[in-house]
Amino acid sequence: MSNDSNQQIWVPVCRLDDIVPNTGVCALVNGEQVAIFHVDDGTERVFAIHNFDPTSQAAVLSRGLVGNLGDRIVVASPIYKHHFDLTTGECLEEPQHSVNAFAARVENGEVWVAAA
Repeated sequence: MSNDSNQQIWVPVCRLDDIVPNTGVCALVNGEQVAIFHVDDGTERVFAIHNFDPTSQAAVLSRGLVGNLGDRIVVASPIYKHHFDLTTGECLEEPQHSVNAFAARVENGEVWVAAA
């Protein structure tokens, strides 16, 4: 684990090369399923949100389709197709079903997620 100046605890989860561009993977971070997405826009950008889709009551968000709606980078849940903003975790169709978002970064080719 690594700490930065904000006192967040960063956990390494996988290599960036382990995530096919514009898709997601699921990782267990401090006992929680986190969906991690590699957005291929010419940079090493990654996003992390809870993997659990509150509408379908299933842990499936890492399997959703990555895209954008306007300026927002989103994932569409594979079950009811609700869109979740990858930056904030907001569910665009039903905001009351939003999920938590986690800080994520790439360092030396490895993906790190803030666990706290």
